[in-house]
Amino acid sequence: MPFLADRMGRAKPSAIMMIADKAKQLKAEGKDVISFSVGVPNFLPAKHVYQAAAESLENDSGQYLSGRGEDILVEAYLTRLEANGFTGFNKSNIASGIGAKHVLFSLLYALLNEGDELIFPVPYWTTYQDIADLIGVDAKTLLCPSEQNYKLTPQQLENAITDKTKVFLFNNPSNPTGMVYTEEEVRAIGDVLEKHDIWIISDDIYNRMVFDNLGFHHLWKTNPALRDRIIMIDSISKSYGMPGWRVGMMAGPEPVASAMVTLNSNSITNIPGVVGAAASAAIAGPQDFADEMCIEFSRKRDEVMQTMELLKGIICPKPQGAFYAFPDISSVFGKRYQGVPINNDVDFAEKLLEAKGVAVVPGSAFGESRAIRISYACKPNDLTEGLKRFSEFVNEIG
Repeated sequence: MPFLADRMGRAKPSAIMMIADKAKQLKAEGKDVISFSVGVPNFLPAKHVYQAAAESLENDSGQYLSGRGEDILVEAYLTRLEANGFTGFNKSNIASGIGAKHVLFSLLYALLNEGDELIFPVPYWTTYQDIADLIGVDAKTLLCPSEQNYKLTPQQLENAITDKTKVFLFNNPSNPTGMVYTEEEVRAIGDVLEKHDIWIISDDIYNRMVFDNLGFHHLWKTNPALRDRIIMIDSISKSYGMPGWRVGMMAGPEPVASAMVTLNSNSITNIPGVVGAAASAAIAGPQDFADEMCIEFSRKRDEVMQTMELLKGIICPKPQGAFYAFPDISSVFGKRYQGVPINNDVDFAEKLLEAKGVAVVPGSAFGESRAIRISYACKPNDLTEGLKRFSEFVNEIG
């Protein structure tokens, strides 16, 4: 039997989905499991989204569609960009894909040659490293520990950029930490980037989930000189409760969007019409639900923080966006739970799931092995009960 391609030796299944699948399996076996693992919003899209999908099916042509995205989707995204202050874009600056993950894969494939360098802060979304490994580029990760609130400093960025660096990847608000950069922090990072001729991919998929009146600030606005090098990524998954619909969007320089469309023509061809219609309705439709969503998530964040603050040795910088918390649990390493040693984040997560039925993701999946990720995008009762069990577990470690 012939061998698989060498690159498959670098490919890894999603650590997040592995934990989520294990939690589902335990539930199916009748176990009482609360999942804080996968980042799925605890709401469904509005009725007008389903109506748009139904109308699309009734009028389906059965034909191939645009690899850029149908005009109705592109126009909806352009309108949303303009409403948010991102002006000057047109159809040639836009492309779509099967979720933000696919968009990011295509962008890195289009922008980087083997041996080029991609840089991004740690903790990072797991897929950043996975894609870099798969396409054979060097990923330089910049450690931003809990002691600096999981945020990249301008000096770290300045010190990291070399002649090999071609892409800087910036996620704000952050998955997995929930941290949000202030306007001053974003501008300071932009000031460094202005001195270096590299591409900037801005992963903005949590841009509608910012708490505490902090506001969402973007390099495109703080540092206009960077606009011809910034590529923005967005998605319908988190903001509209549509992760399974799989639509991601990008806005950026025309040559980059054109490259994305070319890659689509050789891979996915196009987004299915019914999916594009639903996404268009979500993007172009009423947006006031986002305020209600943020209020709910900020309340859940507060509940998580109240729990973390009572746990001795647990350090959890306060998240101000998305729906994640990323507590540093390294103070328990070397201790025991009912005689069983907990030496690392994986031990912690496995024992927590086994003993208390609470699923979290080990921080090593995000490049930071001293922490674990909690997704609080779950039902309120599940959050309360899960946090209670989490507290019991930590307090029982000795």
